[in-house]
Amino acid sequence: MKRHILKRSLTASIWDGVFAACMTGLTAEYITPYALALKANLSQVGLLVAAQNVTVAIAQLFAPELTEHVGSRKRIVTLFVLLQTCMAVPIILIPYFFRSHAILALILFVSLFAACQAIATPAWMSMMSDHLPRTSRGRYFGRRNRLTGAVQIVCLFTAGFLLQRFRFDVLKGFVLVFSCAAVCRLASWYCLTRMYEPKLHIPHDAYFSFGDFIRRSGKSNFAQFVFFVSGLTFSVYLASPFFSVFMLRDLKFDYLVYTVLIAATSIATFFTIARWGHIADKIGNLKVLRITALLIATLPLFWLFNHHPAFLALVQLLGGVAWAGFNLCAVNFIYDAVTPAKRTRCSAYYAFFTGLAIFLGALTGGFLGRHLPALFGYRLLSLFLLSAVMRFVIVLVFYRRIREVRPVEHLSAPNVLSSVLGLRPVQE
Repeated sequence: MKRHILKRSLTASIWDGVFAACMTGLTAEYITPYALALKANLSQVGLLVAAQNVTVAIAQLFAPELTEHVGSRKRIVTLFVLLQTCMAVPIILIPYFFRSHAILALILFVSLFAACQAIATPAWMSMMSDHLPRTSRGRYFGRRNRLTGAVQIVCLFTAGFLLQRFRFDVLKGFVLVFSCAAVCRLASWYCLTRMYEPKLHIPHDAYFSFGDFIRRSGKSNFAQFVFFVSGLTFSVYLASPFFSVFMLRDLKFDYLVYTVLIAATSIATFFTIARWGHIADKIGNLKVLRITALLIATLPLFWLFNHHPAFLALVQLLGGVAWAGFNLCAVNFIYDAVTPAKRTRCSAYYAFFTGLAIFLGALTGGFLGRHLPALFGYRLLSLFLLSAVMRFVIVLVFYRRIREVRPVEHLSAPNVLSSVLGLRPVQE
C-alpha cells in the first residue's frame, strides 16, 4: 500500500471515528432513559438490552459468510452503516407513530440498529488491521480512541443538557438528540466511503466453521480468550443495564447528575486510553486485560455503601480507567492472536459470544432484579453484589488459561497502574 494512500485512509478513519463518537455520545447512554420516559418497567429494560444483543450475536454469525460472498469488506461496512442510519428514523418517531406499542417498537428498532453495526464491525476490524503493523496498533488506536472519547464526552454532556432543558416534555428532547445522532452517523458513513480497502486473499485452509471453532476450543488460546471475555461480559451485564435505572428511578437523580456520572467514565477513558495503548505495546495486551479485569470486578461493590453523587463520580472515574484498558486490549489481542485471513471470522465469533453473554446477562438481571431480597433497602444492590462475585469468579477461573502471543516486557501491576495514572513514566 502506498504511503499517501495509507495516510489518507487512516485520516478518513479518524473522521469516521469522530462522527461515530458523536452518535454514540448522543445515544448509547440514553436508550435506557428513553425507555424509562416511555414508561418501561425493569423487566422491559432488561429485555431491551437482551433483545438487541441477541440480535447482534445472531447477526455476527452471518457476517463472515456475507463478507466473503460480497467479496469486499468496505462494501459491507458502508452498506450496513448506511442501513443503521436509516434505522434511527423509526426510533426517533416512536413517540408519534408507535405510542400504543412504544416499548415493543423501541426493542425492535434498537435491535435492528445494533444488528447493522454488528455486521459491519468484523469487516471494519479486519480492514483496519491491514492498515497498521502490530507494533503501532496500540498507539494508533489509543490516540484515535482518545480523540473520539473527547468528542463523545462533549456529545454526552450536550445530550444531558438538552434533556434537562426539555425535562417537562422530555420525549421532544429525545427526538432532538437522536435526530442529531442520525445526522452524525450519516457523516460517519461518508468518511468510510473515502477509505482504502486493501485486497484480502483468503486461502481455502483459512476457512473454519462455527462448529470447528467449538470443537477446537479446548486447545485454542483464542477460544479461551473468547470464553473469558464472554464470561466476564455476562457477569457485567447482570448489573450494567440497571445502573441507569438505579440512578434515575431509585436515587431520583435528575438528567444533569446522571449525565455527569456517566460522563465521568468517558473522561477517565479520554485521559488514560493513549497511555494504555503505549503500555500494551510494551507489556502485551494480556497483562493489561488481567489487571483491568480485576479492577472491573471490584466496581459494583462501591455502589453498596455510598450513593452520594461525588463518591459515585470517583467510582465512575475508576471504571473509566479500567474499561479503557480492557476494551482497547481486547480488540488488540484479536489482532495479535489471529492471522489476517481469519480475522473477519474470528472477530465475528468473538462478537457472537459476547453478544450472547450480554443477552443472557441482561435477561437474567432483569428477572433477578425483581426477585432478589433487598440489600440496604434496594433490590438492585443485591444484583450489583452478585455481579461483583461472578466477575471475580470468571477472572480467577481464566487467569492462567490464556497465553500472551508475542514477546513482551515485564512491568508489575502497581507500576502499570501508576504509569497509566501519570504518576511515573511509561518506561520502567
